[in-house]
Amino acid sequence: MKRLVTPPNMMSLACEQVIELVCAHLHSVEEKILQQSSLFNPMVENYITHVTTKGGKRLRPILTLLAGGATGKITSEHIDLAVVLELIHTATLVHDDIIDGADLRRSQATANAKWGNALSVLLGDYLFSHALRLAASFSNREIGRKVADASTEVCSGEILQTQRRFDLKLSIADYHRIIKMKTAALLALSCELGSLISGASTRTIGALRRFGQQLGIAYQIYDDCLDLVGNESQEGKTLGTDLEKGKFTLPVLLMLHSKKLGDNDETNIRISLLTKSGGALDTSAIVSMVSKTGAVQAASRTGVRLLAGAKNSLLGMPENRYVLALNSMACQLEFMLKLL
Repeated sequence: MKRLVTPPNMMSLACEQVIELVCAHLHSVEEKILQQSSLFNPMVENYITHVTTKGGKRLRPILTLLAGGATGKITSEHIDLAVVLELIHTATLVHDDIIDGADLRRSQATANAKWGNALSVLLGDYLFSHALRLAASFSNREIGRKVADASTEVCSGEILQTQRRFDLKLSIADYHRIIKMKTAALLALSCELGSLISGASTRTIGALRRFGQQLGIAYQIYDDCLDLVGNESQEGKTLGTDLEKGKFTLPVLLMLHSKKLGDNDETNIRISLLTKSGGALDTSAIVSMVSKTGAVQAASRTGVRLLAGAKNSLLGMPENRYVLALNSMACQLEFMLKLL
């Protein structure tokens, strides 16, 4: 299967117009993230700086700010919330890289590649605990509770995914449940709490939460497809780890269920033997099967359907520039999925 190669500016979920809209506030978020390092014990400050200042998409801060602007005025509390959610996300990435044995993240060496797994586990824990402490400082205690609940959901999703590695009984419904927990939970929370801080109605908060959740699931589907057909140098992270670590993502599951494949049992046995024999998984053969069955395109269509639901969630909201920016993000992801 060909590796996907497209201009970098076309592959960003938050296009230039969206970033420009919240640029000043996003700069404040970046400054505050940078300040967090100085709040840690001096012995760990450099480690924290390494994992928190590598840039990244900042989707959670952007969604927090846009949801806040869509329903009111962006305040310092939105900035603080954006920092909390990005720190939690960063902690999950540190732990993900350990589990996956990834060496590259955002075009730089991962924490585990630089300092080993033991220190990196503790580093991720440190980030989690610090973020939860910040969340507890909001005057509205519901914010801290919801952040804690979402963190629990993310960790539960990661545990469930780890439990089901190399599990050929994993269903497509199981897959959706896992990514709803491990990825969509924080994106949904970004939209929910961003609008909650702005004093939005319960109905509007629910609509924005649904938008974030469906956007998050669709984005994870896109990311899972990229793990099979993406370009490592372009993406700036280690690819191919899902298959190697036995994480059966949507395109792989669709391939296994495809009638175009012929004898599914033969494929299942092939994968089982390769993984249980202790040998290296023949990822190229499986990617070839994914290509043969059109599973990436089928997964893409699933993502596009989810995005239609996300955009529908915005209907009825005031058509201000922040709502339009949220809709633009969904349209951009739809475009990216259709390129697969």
